[in-house]
Order: sequence, then C-alpha cells, then structure tokens
Amino acid sequence: MSAPRIYMVAAETSGDLLAREVVEDIRRRNPDAHISGIGGGELASVGIESAIDISPLSILGFVEGLRAYGDVVRLADAAADAIIADDPDVVVLVDSWGFMLRVAQRVRLRAPNIRLVKLVGPQVWATRPGRAKTLASVVDHLLCIHDLEVPFYEPFGLKTTVIGNPAISRHVQGNGSSFRAGQSIPEDTKLVLVLPGSRPSEIKRVAPELVSAAKALKSNDPNLKIVFMPASNVATQFREDFPGVASWSIVSSDPGARYDAMAAANLALACSGTVTTELAMQDTPMIVAYKTGWITWALARGLLYSKTHITLLNIVSDDQEVVPEFVQTRLKSDLIAAAAQDWLTDPDKLSAQLDRQRIALDRMKEGDRDASEIAAGVILDEAAARSAGSISLQS
Repeated sequence: MSAPRIYMVAAETSGDLLAREVVEDIRRRNPDAHISGIGGGELASVGIESAIDISPLSILGFVEGLRAYGDVVRLADAAADAIIADDPDVVVLVDSWGFMLRVAQRVRLRAPNIRLVKLVGPQVWATRPGRAKTLASVVDHLLCIHDLEVPFYEPFGLKTTVIGNPAISRHVQGNGSSFRAGQSIPEDTKLVLVLPGSRPSEIKRVAPELVSAAKALKSNDPNLKIVFMPASNVATQFREDFPGVASWSIVSSDPGARYDAMAAANLALACSGTVTTELAMQDTPMIVAYKTGWITWALARGLLYSKTHITLLNIVSDDQEVVPEFVQTRLKSDLIAAAAQDWLTDPDKLSAQLDRQRIALDRMKEGDRDASEIAAGVILDEAAARSAGSISLQS
C-alpha cells in the first residue's frame, strides 16, 4: 500500500499549533506519510511550508469578516487549487469555520473522492446549531472537543470523534521559579501577568483596557511586578501601540517562556481565548476581558449566541461565572483593576478563586489520551479508507 497523502490547512495561530501537533503524531505513527499544507510558523517548524499566504485571514468579528470577504473567497479558491494539485487522500481543515467551510465546498465539488476531516467544529452548542447540518453536508468526519457536541451532528449522520481539549492535552507544567529568577523577581514579590491577545483586533480593542488596569495596579503597589506577554504574531503591533509600557513593566513575546510566566504569576489578566484553559492548567487565577465590534456583538447577543458567558471554564460550569468576565460594555480598566486589587490584597479570596477554577477544569477533562494522538489515528484511518476505495475502483 502506498504512503498516505495528507493535507493540513490551518488559518489562525491556535489552529496552526494544533495542526503541528497532529503532524508530529502522524509521523510517529507512520514516518512515510506524505504531508503538505497551508498554515503558519508552527507548520513551517516541522517542514511544511505554506502553499499560500494566509495572513489576511487574521480577522475577528462579523463586520471585519465582511470587509475581508474578498480575501476569504480568493484564498479559499487558492487553497482548493493547491489541494487539488497535491491530490491528497485526506484534507484536514483546522478550526476557522468560515474559511474552512468554503475550502471544503470547493474541494468537495471538484474532487469528491478526497476525504475531508474537520478538526475542531463550530460551537454549535453555543451559537447557530444549524451549522451542524451545513458541516455534515461537506465533510466526512468531525473531530470535536466535547461530548456535548455529538448530539448536534447525529441527526445528519456525520461521523464524529471526540478528541478532548487540545490545551489540556498539551499541558506542560511551567517553572515559575525559573521565570522569576530569569527576570530577577523575588519569590515573595507579587507578579501580575497580562496576556493581551493574539489577533490584531484584540490588541486594538482589548489591550488598552488591560494596559490601563495593569498600570493602575502598579500605581497602587510600586513593588508589584507586571509582565506583558502578547502573542509573537502581534508583539510588534503591541510594542508600537504601547511604547511606554516597557518603562514600568516587563514585555516578552518569547513562546518558550509562556508557561513559566503563567506558573510564576499570582494573577493573570487575559484576553478571552484558548489561553484561559492554559492558565487554569498552570493553576493561575485569572480575570478575563474581551471586546468585539458593536455590530458583531449585537448580532451575537440578539440572534446567535445562546450562552451568558464566553469563557469555556464558565460555560462548562453550567454557564455560571467561575472566572470573572469583563466583556464589551463592562470592559473598563477601573472595574478590572478593582477586581484584581481585591484578590491581590486578600489571600483567602485568591485561594477560593483557585478552588473554583480547579473544579471547572476537572469538568473539561475527557479521557487519558492526547487530543493530537486521537486525531492522528482518525486521519490515518480516513486516508487508508480513501486509498482502499481508490484501489477498489481501479480493480
């Protein structure tokens, strides 16, 4: 049997990381696998150079999506062209619902014999359950994160495998003492870690309030250490937008120090996203902030989003606020600073917050195998199914 041919497509930072992890597991299982793809730096780090530049897809929100619609369509066409030219057995479409749906539709139309696997599905349990039917019409297999997703797809016959939360699977315990030593921060000095986001729109909308909140905390306690860690892909933008921050804080975008910084922190102020699960894994108390465009927000609250909260730790806790959220109209630096100051000056409250987070995190854990390991097995099985089908047709 010939080596499986697999094509990975990842359009955003978190998807690129997951794609890289899956590629590594596929290669461990089958070193002869031929893997090509479209993605960013993570896939490039394992030798998969992107066939197209996907940087224009780093967008957020309904209005922003409309403005970038031409780019999305153009890149979906280019992605389909690259996939068809490679002629893989299976295409793996990682996260990024709108773009990946268009890629899937184009590949399905032009090469219906190629197997399509969606890695991480749309949040049908929170918004727009009709997407389950749409996805089932264009892909062969869904690799989803939670058991609660499966019932949405059962009526449409889509094969579904639960892989668990990738952020939990990739857990590496950070070394807080090492981080503090490297930054000359004594063990008994309080440290607040600020994670302002990984998208340009988050640096624009969320970061200003987090910076102001952190500065207020620093003013209240000059001995407090503040560490900003913007994602590497937006680090330059953060430094350009907030040039004065380095005079009263530490600014780092070293991905190798990310978990160490989390473990070192007494408290984190974080833009909502995968990072909240990563912080919980490092046992770091957190306050979450977020803001999107107003039209996007109005549509989400009025028509699309069925949950009260946006942080996964809160959603799995029966949609109760385990982790404080300061979202949209409540995204105000004084409110964030007040909540943070309350915790920093009351060890009992900080300890109680950690207990709540630990309970929520336990609810998110599913199984004892890594998400990327489960995904790799399914992808190789789908590649084999396509190959076997091709042999059957030829005979």
